[in-house]
Amino acid sequence: MTLEELQQEIIGLEPTKKYTALQIWQHMYKKGYTQFDDMPNLSKDMKEALNQKYEINYGEVKLDKMAKDDTRKFLVGFNTKMDPKAVVETVLIPEPKRATLCVSSQIGCSLNCSFCHTGTQKLERSLTSGEVVGQYMIAAERSGDFPLKEDKKRVVSNMVFMGQGEPLYNWKNVSKAVRILTDPQGLNWSKPKITISTSGVVPLIPKIATELGVSLAISLHATNNELRDVLVPLNKTFSLELVLEACKEYARFMGNRGRRITFEYVMLDHVNDSLSEARALVKLLKQLPAHVNLIPFNPWPGSGYESTKMDHVERFAQVVVQGGVHCTIRRPRGQDIMAACGQLKSSTMNKSK
Repeated sequence: MTLEELQQEIIGLEPTKKYTALQIWQHMYKKGYTQFDDMPNLSKDMKEALNQKYEINYGEVKLDKMAKDDTRKFLVGFNTKMDPKAVVETVLIPEPKRATLCVSSQIGCSLNCSFCHTGTQKLERSLTSGEVVGQYMIAAERSGDFPLKEDKKRVVSNMVFMGQGEPLYNWKNVSKAVRILTDPQGLNWSKPKITISTSGVVPLIPKIATELGVSLAISLHATNNELRDVLVPLNKTFSLELVLEACKEYARFMGNRGRRITFEYVMLDHVNDSLSEARALVKLLKQLPAHVNLIPFNPWPGSGYESTKMDHVERFAQVVVQGGVHCTIRRPRGQDIMAACGQLKSSTMNKSK
């Protein structure tokens, strides 16, 4: 819940004071406390009242696994005694100057993107805002980020909504989670360091700018509607032209605050990786503040796709850069623990088969 909701929630508790909600909020989100009894400036009576009615629970860590390259995968469950399928994967990807947390927004996914392992897992439900924030709180606590201090660099420094699910099909809870994460009196996340990735839910793309002010990524993966209809079936509802027009609106609303829009492009051997497609990509994105992120395909059982050879990925990138569009290659991370891009699928689903 937001700070305002917390203030309303505890109004009926005795002996609550005007500042009690803020004290609890900061104990949770600045100090990282998960027990009311550990919160030093709450009265004994208030602690008893809180304990009788509430608990702080960010989820059950079912798995905490480290890959050879230090990528860390968490399997987080939410009340799994009642709902055994309520499990998501969250991945922490360390880099020399930052560490990015990839969070999930839904249990499963409804989009059925043909190259994505997550898309083979049926959508069970959307996550609540608390379950979204909980993924961060677990990763931050286990990375030693609490208590948060002005002069202490955070381990978990960036966040991307690129895990399981389509974030914009859970707009209500994802947007609320972002407001909790960026609240200056609590976790105080910098807005540019949070990126919402979408496959192209066009009506909500401008709202990422107007209501949240965070960064945007688009799962593009093709330069024409015919191929994108196959790779990203949502394209049949929101065509490439509509997606790019919504991106222009997002960029206009962001104005000087805006970072480049990231366009994710998975490299599939002899499917979407010709140099003519690299030139078409430049033509599509030239009028936008665009950054292309080429993603070598991460194989998974039964996918039917092969990964483009790295030397050809580099040639493709060169064509994009020479065309005047920023471009980087995402190096595969966490492949040995199935934590790489496009490989996320709740491990409990795998075990049950």
